[in-house]
Amino acid sequence: MSFILVAEQILNGLQFGVMLFLMAAGLTLIFGVMGLINLAHGSLYMVGAFAAAAVAGATGSFLLGLVAALTAAAVAGAIIEVAVIRRLYKADHLDQVLATFALILIFSEGTRWAFGSFPLFLDIPDWLSGPVSLPGGIQYPLYRLALIGAGLAVAAGLWLLIERTRIGIQIRAGENDREMIAALGVDISRLYTLVFALGAALAGLAGALVGAIQSVQVGMGEPVLILAFVVIVIGGIGSIKGAFVGALLVGLTDTLGGIFLPELLKLVTDPSTASTVGASVASMAIYILMSIVLILRPTGLFGSTA
Repeated sequence: MSFILVAEQILNGLQFGVMLFLMAAGLTLIFGVMGLINLAHGSLYMVGAFAAAAVAGATGSFLLGLVAALTAAAVAGAIIEVAVIRRLYKADHLDQVLATFALILIFSEGTRWAFGSFPLFLDIPDWLSGPVSLPGGIQYPLYRLALIGAGLAVAAGLWLLIERTRIGIQIRAGENDREMIAALGVDISRLYTLVFALGAALAGLAGALVGAIQSVQVGMGEPVLILAFVVIVIGGIGSIKGAFVGALLVGLTDTLGGIFLPELLKLVTDPSTASTVGASVASMAIYILMSIVLILRPTGLFGSTA
Protein backbone atom coordinates (compact mmCIF):
# COMPACT_ATOMS: atom_id res chain seq x y z
CA MET A 1 0.00 0.00 0.00
CA SER A 2 1.60 3.24 -1.15
CA PHE A 3 2.20 6.37 0.90
CA ILE A 4 0.22 8.43 -1.62
CA LEU A 5 -2.87 6.23 -1.23
CA VAL A 6 -2.72 6.43 2.57
CA ALA A 7 -2.23 10.22 2.51
CA GLU A 8 -5.15 10.69 0.11
CA GLN A 9 -7.41 8.58 2.30
CA ILE A 10 -6.40 10.53 5.40
CA LEU A 11 -7.34 13.75 3.59
CA ASN A 12 -10.63 12.16 2.51
CA GLY A 13 -11.29 11.22 6.13
CA LEU A 14 -10.56 14.77 7.29
CA GLN A 15 -12.87 16.20 4.64
CA PHE A 16 -15.64 13.82 5.64
CA GLY A 17 -15.03 14.62 9.30
CA VAL A 18 -15.25 18.40 9.00
CA MET A 19 -18.48 18.08 7.02
CA LEU A 20 -19.89 15.83 9.75
CA PHE A 21 -18.84 18.46 12.27
CA LEU A 22 -21.04 21.07 10.59
CA MET A 23 -24.00 18.73 11.03
CA ALA A 24 -23.10 17.56 14.52
CA ALA A 25 -22.28 21.04 15.87
CA GLY A 26 -25.80 22.31 15.19
CA LEU A 27 -27.32 19.11 16.53
CA THR A 28 -25.34 19.19 19.77
CA LEU A 29 -26.08 22.90 20.26
CA ILE A 30 -29.81 22.27 19.90
CA PHE A 31 -29.80 19.27 22.20
CA GLY A 32 -27.44 20.82 24.73
CA VAL A 33 -29.25 24.14 25.05
CA MET A 34 -32.85 23.03 24.48
CA GLY A 35 -32.78 19.39 25.48
CA LEU A 36 -34.51 18.63 22.18
CA ILE A 37 -34.09 15.50 20.06
CA ASN A 38 -34.39 16.91 16.55
CA LEU A 39 -34.74 14.19 13.91
CA ALA A 40 -35.54 16.86 11.32
CA HIS A 41 -31.97 18.18 11.37
CA GLY A 42 -31.14 16.06 8.33
CA SER A 43 -34.00 17.71 6.45
CA LEU A 44 -32.36 21.10 6.99
CA TYR A 45 -29.20 19.64 5.47
CA MET A 46 -31.32 18.68 2.46
CA VAL A 47 -32.92 22.15 2.30
CA GLY A 48 -29.49 23.76 2.12
CA ALA A 49 -28.36 21.42 -0.66
CA PHE A 50 -31.49 22.02 -2.77
CA ALA A 51 -31.38 25.80 -2.22
CA ALA A 52 -27.73 25.91 -3.28
CA ALA A 53 -28.32 23.74 -6.36
CA ALA A 54 -31.37 25.75 -7.45
CA VAL A 55 -29.81 29.19 -7.00
CA ALA A 56 -26.42 28.21 -8.44
CA GLY A 57 -28.17 26.66 -11.42
CA ALA A 58 -30.25 29.78 -12.02
CA THR A 59 -27.49 32.36 -11.50
CA GLY A 60 -24.34 30.43 -12.36
CA SER A 61 -22.75 31.58 -9.09
CA PHE A 62 -21.58 28.98 -6.60
CA LEU A 63 -21.11 31.62 -3.88
CA LEU A 64 -24.68 32.83 -4.29
CA GLY A 65 -25.75 29.21 -3.94
CA LEU A 66 -23.92 28.97 -0.60
CA VAL A 67 -25.58 32.19 0.60
CA ALA A 68 -28.96 30.81 -0.46
CA ALA A 69 -28.25 27.55 1.40
CA LEU A 70 -27.38 29.36 4.63
CA THR A 71 -30.37 31.67 4.34
CA ALA A 72 -32.92 29.02 3.39
CA ALA A 73 -31.84 26.60 6.11
CA ALA A 74 -31.71 29.30 8.80
CA VAL A 75 -35.13 30.67 7.84
CA ALA A 76 -36.63 27.16 7.69
CA GLY A 77 -35.11 26.42 11.10
CA ALA A 78 -36.48 29.60 12.65
CA ILE A 79 -39.96 28.95 11.22
CA ILE A 80 -40.22 25.39 12.47
CA GLU A 81 -38.83 26.42 15.87
CA VAL A 82 -41.53 29.04 16.28
CA ALA A 83 -44.34 27.03 14.71
CA VAL A 84 -43.61 23.52 16.01
CA ILE A 85 -40.54 23.03 18.18
CA ARG A 86 -41.46 25.69 20.74
CA ARG A 87 -44.41 23.55 21.79
CA LEU A 88 -42.18 20.55 22.48
CA TYR A 89 -39.68 21.83 25.04
CA LYS A 90 -41.69 20.57 28.00
CA ALA A 91 -42.81 17.40 26.22
CA ASP A 92 -41.08 14.08 26.78
CA HIS A 93 -38.56 12.78 24.27
CA LEU A 94 -41.04 10.40 22.62
CA ASP A 95 -43.27 13.33 21.65
CA GLN A 96 -40.23 15.19 20.32
CA VAL A 97 -39.19 12.20 18.23
CA LEU A 98 -42.67 11.76 16.78
CA ALA A 99 -43.10 15.45 15.98
CA THR A 100 -39.70 15.88 14.35
CA PHE A 101 -40.15 12.62 12.42
CA ALA A 102 -43.37 14.12 11.04
CA LEU A 103 -41.30 17.13 9.96
CA ILE A 104 -39.02 14.79 8.00
CA LEU A 105 -42.02 13.55 6.03
CA ILE A 106 -43.30 17.08 5.45
CA PHE A 107 -39.92 18.33 4.22
CA SER A 108 -39.38 15.28 2.01
CA GLU A 109 -42.75 15.52 0.29
CA GLY A 110 -42.56 19.30 0.08
CA THR A 111 -39.13 19.12 -1.57
CA ARG A 112 -40.35 16.43 -3.97
CA TRP A 113 -43.35 18.62 -4.85
CA ALA A 114 -41.15 21.69 -5.43
CA PHE A 115 -38.21 20.10 -7.27
CA GLY A 116 -39.49 16.74 -8.49
CA SER A 117 -38.19 13.26 -7.75
CA PHE A 118 -35.07 13.49 -9.89
CA PRO A 119 -31.76 14.58 -8.33
CA LEU A 120 -30.21 17.98 -8.96
CA PHE A 121 -26.53 18.56 -9.58
CA LEU A 122 -24.38 21.34 -8.18
CA ASP A 123 -21.26 21.97 -10.25
CA ILE A 124 -17.90 22.71 -8.68
CA PRO A 125 -16.88 26.24 -9.74
CA ASP A 126 -13.98 26.55 -12.18
CA TRP A 127 -11.81 28.33 -9.62
CA LEU A 128 -12.05 25.32 -7.29
CA SER A 129 -11.89 22.54 -9.87
CA GLY A 130 -8.94 20.35 -10.74
CA PRO A 131 -6.18 18.86 -8.59
CA VAL A 132 -3.51 20.58 -6.56
CA SER A 133 0.02 19.28 -5.97
CA LEU A 134 0.93 18.55 -2.35
CA PRO A 135 4.28 17.50 -0.84
CA GLY A 136 5.18 13.88 -1.51
CA GLY A 137 3.82 13.87 -5.05
CA ILE A 138 0.18 13.84 -3.91
CA GLN A 139 -2.39 15.11 -6.41
CA TYR A 140 -5.54 15.99 -4.49
CA PRO A 141 -8.76 17.73 -5.62
CA LEU A 142 -8.66 21.43 -4.81
CA TYR A 143 -12.37 21.46 -3.92
CA ARG A 144 -11.93 18.82 -1.23
CA LEU A 145 -9.05 20.80 0.25
CA ALA A 146 -11.30 23.86 0.22
CA LEU A 147 -13.95 21.88 2.12
CA ILE A 148 -11.41 21.01 4.80
CA GLY A 149 -10.36 24.66 5.05
CA ALA A 150 -13.97 25.89 5.15
CA GLY A 151 -14.89 23.37 7.85
CA LEU A 152 -11.92 24.34 10.00
CA ALA A 153 -12.72 28.04 9.53
CA VAL A 154 -16.33 27.49 10.60
CA ALA A 155 -15.16 25.44 13.60
CA ALA A 156 -12.86 28.28 14.68
CA GLY A 157 -15.60 30.87 14.16
CA LEU A 158 -18.10 28.81 16.12
CA TRP A 159 -15.63 28.40 18.98
CA LEU A 160 -15.06 32.17 19.06
CA LEU A 161 -18.82 32.77 19.02
CA ILE A 162 -19.47 30.38 21.92
CA GLU A 163 -16.43 31.26 24.04
CA ARG A 164 -15.75 34.95 23.34
CA THR A 165 -19.07 36.72 22.72
CA ARG A 166 -22.01 37.83 24.82
CA ILE A 167 -24.44 35.64 22.90
CA GLY A 168 -22.06 32.73 23.45
CA ILE A 169 -22.18 33.35 27.18
CA GLN A 170 -25.98 33.29 27.02
CA ILE A 171 -25.92 30.03 25.03
CA ARG A 172 -23.61 28.36 27.55
CA ALA A 173 -25.65 29.69 30.45
CA GLY A 174 -28.85 28.47 28.81
CA GLU A 175 -27.33 25.02 28.56
CA ASN A 176 -26.56 24.94 32.28
CA ASP A 177 -29.49 26.79 33.85
CA ARG A 178 -32.17 28.18 31.56
CA GLU A 179 -34.41 29.29 34.44
CA MET A 180 -31.66 31.45 35.92
CA ILE A 181 -30.82 33.31 32.71
CA ALA A 182 -34.54 33.86 32.09
CA ALA A 183 -34.78 35.35 35.59
CA LEU A 184 -31.83 37.64 34.75
CA GLY A 185 -33.76 39.15 31.85
CA VAL A 186 -32.56 37.14 28.85
CA ASP A 187 -35.34 36.50 26.32
CA ILE A 188 -35.13 32.72 26.36
CA SER A 189 -37.55 32.30 23.45
CA ARG A 190 -35.47 34.52 21.20
CA LEU A 191 -32.30 32.74 22.33
CA TYR A 192 -33.81 29.35 21.45
CA THR A 193 -34.88 30.60 18.01
CA LEU A 194 -31.38 31.97 17.39
CA VAL A 195 -29.69 28.72 18.44
CA PHE A 196 -32.04 26.64 16.31
CA ALA A 197 -31.50 28.90 13.28
CA LEU A 198 -27.73 28.75 13.80
CA GLY A 199 -27.79 24.96 13.96
CA ALA A 200 -30.00 24.84 10.87
CA ALA A 201 -27.66 27.17 8.97
CA LEU A 202 -24.67 24.94 9.75
CA ALA A 203 -26.58 21.90 8.49
CA GLY A 204 -27.62 23.77 5.34
CA LEU A 205 -24.03 24.84 4.68
CA ALA A 206 -22.86 21.24 5.01
CA GLY A 207 -25.53 20.11 2.56
CA ALA A 208 -24.54 22.76 0.03
CA LEU A 209 -20.82 21.99 0.23
CA VAL A 210 -21.30 18.24 -0.05
CA GLY A 211 -23.90 18.70 -2.80
CA ALA A 212 -21.12 19.59 -5.24
CA ILE A 213 -19.49 16.15 -4.88
CA GLN A 214 -22.65 14.04 -4.84
CA SER A 215 -26.15 14.32 -6.24
CA VAL A 216 -28.70 16.49 -4.44
CA GLN A 217 -31.78 14.36 -3.80
CA VAL A 218 -34.71 13.89 -1.47
CA GLY A 219 -33.77 12.01 1.69
CA MET A 220 -30.05 12.74 1.42
CA GLY A 221 -29.89 14.10 4.97
CA GLU A 222 -31.04 11.04 6.93
CA PRO A 223 -27.86 8.91 6.54
CA VAL A 224 -25.75 11.93 7.54
CA LEU A 225 -28.03 12.55 10.52
CA ILE A 226 -27.36 9.04 11.84
CA LEU A 227 -23.61 9.67 11.63
CA ALA A 228 -24.06 13.06 13.33
CA PHE A 229 -25.78 11.35 16.26
CA VAL A 230 -22.84 8.93 16.47
CA VAL A 231 -20.49 11.93 16.51
CA ILE A 232 -22.20 13.68 19.41
CA VAL A 233 -22.44 10.45 21.40
CA ILE A 234 -18.69 9.92 20.97
CA GLY A 235 -17.76 13.55 21.60
CA GLY A 236 -20.23 14.21 24.41
CA ILE A 237 -23.65 15.79 24.17
CA GLY A 238 -23.56 19.57 24.33
CA SER A 239 -19.82 19.89 23.67
CA ILE A 240 -18.65 21.74 20.55
CA LYS A 241 -15.10 20.51 21.13
CA GLY A 242 -16.46 17.00 21.50
CA ALA A 243 -18.41 17.34 18.25
CA PHE A 244 -15.24 18.43 16.44
CA VAL A 245 -13.04 15.64 17.82
CA GLY A 246 -15.79 13.06 17.41
CA ALA A 247 -16.42 14.10 13.81
CA LEU A 248 -12.75 13.74 12.90
CA LEU A 249 -12.59 10.33 14.59
CA VAL A 250 -15.68 9.12 12.76
CA GLY A 251 -14.52 10.52 9.43
CA LEU A 252 -11.06 8.94 9.68
CA THR A 253 -12.38 5.65 11.06
CA ASP A 254 -14.99 5.29 8.34
CA THR A 255 -12.61 6.21 5.51
CA LEU A 256 -9.47 4.40 6.64
CA GLY A 257 -11.39 1.36 7.86
CA GLY A 258 -12.62 0.65 4.36
CA ILE A 259 -9.01 0.66 3.10
CA PHE A 260 -7.03 -1.03 5.85
CA LEU A 261 -9.39 -3.65 7.26
CA PRO A 262 -9.60 -5.73 4.04
CA GLU A 263 -5.80 -5.58 3.76
CA LEU A 264 -5.34 -6.69 7.37
CA LEU A 265 -7.82 -9.54 6.96
CA LYS A 266 -5.88 -10.82 3.97
CA LEU A 267 -3.06 -11.60 6.39
CA VAL A 268 -5.18 -13.88 8.57
CA THR A 269 -7.89 -15.27 6.29
CA ASP A 270 -8.59 -16.38 2.75
CA PRO A 271 -7.81 -13.44 0.42
CA SER A 272 -10.83 -14.30 -1.72
CA THR A 273 -13.20 -13.54 1.16
CA ALA A 274 -11.12 -10.86 2.92
CA SER A 275 -12.49 -8.01 0.82
CA THR A 276 -16.13 -8.94 1.48
CA VAL A 277 -15.61 -9.56 5.19
CA GLY A 278 -13.43 -6.47 5.50
CA ALA A 279 -16.07 -4.27 3.88
CA SER A 280 -18.69 -5.63 6.29
CA VAL A 281 -16.48 -5.00 9.32
CA ALA A 282 -15.51 -1.55 8.01
CA SER A 283 -19.18 -0.57 7.80
CA MET A 284 -19.44 -1.34 11.53
CA ALA A 285 -16.18 0.34 12.52
CA ILE A 286 -17.67 3.65 13.66
CA TYR A 287 -20.25 1.86 15.80
CA ILE A 288 -17.52 -0.30 17.33
CA LEU A 289 -15.64 2.93 18.05
CA MET A 290 -18.75 4.41 19.67
CA SER A 291 -19.19 1.31 21.84
CA ILE A 292 -15.58 1.45 23.03
CA VAL A 293 -15.88 5.14 23.90
CA LEU A 294 -19.13 4.57 25.83
CA ILE A 295 -17.62 1.68 27.76
CA LEU A 296 -14.65 3.81 28.81
CA ARG A 297 -16.50 7.15 29.12
CA PRO A 298 -20.30 6.79 29.27
CA THR A 299 -20.77 10.57 28.83
CA GLY A 300 -18.55 10.74 25.75
CA LEU A 301 -15.04 12.12 25.40
CA PHE A 302 -15.90 15.66 26.48
CA GLY A 303 -19.38 15.21 27.93
CA SER A 304 -20.31 16.60 31.32
CA THR A 305 -20.53 14.14 34.21
CA ALA A 306 -22.86 16.46 36.15
